[in-house]
Amino acid sequence: MIILISLGIEGTAEKTGVGIVDSDGNILAMAGKQLYPEEGGIHPRLAAEHHAEWIPKLIPQALDESGLKYSDIDLISFSQGPGLGPALRIVATSARSLALSLKKPIIGVNHCIGHVEVGKLDTGAVNPVALYVSGGNSQVIAYESGRYRIFGETLDIAVGNCLDHFGRETGLGHPGGPVIEKLAKKGSYVDLPYIVKGMDFSFSGLLSAALREAEKGTPMEDVCFSLQETAFSMLVEVTERALSHTQKDEVMLCGGVSANSRLREMLKTMSEEHGAKFYMPEMKLCGDNGVMIAWLGLLMCNEFGPMDLKDTNIIQKFRTDEVDIPWIDNTKTYLELPVEFIAKGAESNIVKSEYLGERAVIKDRIPKGYRIPEIDNKIRKARCKEEAKLLSDAKRAGVKTPVLYDVNLADKSLTMEEICGVMLKEVIDEDLAFRLGCEISKLHSADIIHGDITTSNILFDDGKLVFIDFGLGRYSQLKEDKAVDLLVLKKSLQSIDYNLAVKYFDLVLKGYDDDSILKVINDIESRGRYAH
Repeated sequence: MIILISLGIEGTAEKTGVGIVDSDGNILAMAGKQLYPEEGGIHPRLAAEHHAEWIPKLIPQALDESGLKYSDIDLISFSQGPGLGPALRIVATSARSLALSLKKPIIGVNHCIGHVEVGKLDTGAVNPVALYVSGGNSQVIAYESGRYRIFGETLDIAVGNCLDHFGRETGLGHPGGPVIEKLAKKGSYVDLPYIVKGMDFSFSGLLSAALREAEKGTPMEDVCFSLQETAFSMLVEVTERALSHTQKDEVMLCGGVSANSRLREMLKTMSEEHGAKFYMPEMKLCGDNGVMIAWLGLLMCNEFGPMDLKDTNIIQKFRTDEVDIPWIDNTKTYLELPVEFIAKGAESNIVKSEYLGERAVIKDRIPKGYRIPEIDNKIRKARCKEEAKLLSDAKRAGVKTPVLYDVNLADKSLTMEEICGVMLKEVIDEDLAFRLGCEISKLHSADIIHGDITTSNILFDDGKLVFIDFGLGRYSQLKEDKAVDLLVLKKSLQSIDYNLAVKYFDLVLKGYDDDSILKVINDIESRGRYAH
């Protein structure tokens, strides 16, 4: 077998790097340089100037480290996006110049997928749910139906950006994460907003609230502790939900924010609570680096061949789910549940029971070991009360839900009718997709946001659709919230069958029968969710 050697150039934001990897996965060289701004955040022009200065120095440095000659390189790989436009253009121009001068093939790759693939290479993870967190990106990624799917992501700014912004505004410096982590170890909890919308999270409101606490004189240690605990709890909760939905048995943390020991601890705890294996690559591979670009270039080139030069333009908002990934082993190991469990969800255990002679289930909102008690108790109690009310109001709106028998706020549990139908994901067809849209319209007309409309949370029983698990539900008149509700469903449909998802979602919208919602959905999807 011929061993190929790839040289990768990275430079999507403030870091630039050059890595050399062979097709057996051996890392032969890794060189890099980071821009540290004197004040403020990362300016795109300064990042570009930094990369233009350092890439020509890092390439020979990496070759020296590897002991190779230019002629030994078989492929030039570069980060095509997402990222800062000016920085990406320097990287692409450098890669094209090198490929032309050496007469070598070239390939552009997705930066986010590079993080996941180098993490798998380093840890041995096969098919994990990955939490990718950095200054510019916050995504929960898992492989389904031929591509990496984004099961959850930020609706505004990335978690790294949130921490850095807080650091700059409060005079802690840039990057903010390391200083915040240090101060948080001496802090106590103050109440801050916890914002999870379906499978997505939002950090701008949390950032504003933390800044207000700092301005009014709350001890900085307490604000840092609360900001960190709240932000990371949100990230881990959505990762947990993706793990529960996909039923995978591996979790991996990657990206620059992985440096935070508290985030690592929380994600490891969550994984252990679900019986899943936890992985994290070596720290030097978590931040942006050329090795991940070189390795992904080899994987892509092996499947698709190199690119024509005309196709090497940058893609500033390059989505993770836009890339076909044919090399994944999609084998899943399903965990066996105790016999008394109907399901172990992200939020609750569902246990068989009986209520006044009727078959019932108890939805037990179990404590989460990864969350501090102050946040955990607040969320579990609030969601228990809200779900009880939502179940009743949804029924009044004409939507079938389980009959609620009892609410126990002390235990944060609900006792309700057992529904014996099958999950919608197992039986969905065009007719059911249309009917689903009609039912969601009834909920939204009553200003009920389900919060977690997945094809696992809708059952088909006795010819009817039954909505269960309103655990993330709330009331809202905002079109934005209703559109986000529908987008959760869209992602869920994509995880069943990506090719049929478009048809099914169109039929859902047809049943929903409100043309104005489509504009809001398109607006949310088209937003730049990368801080770059």
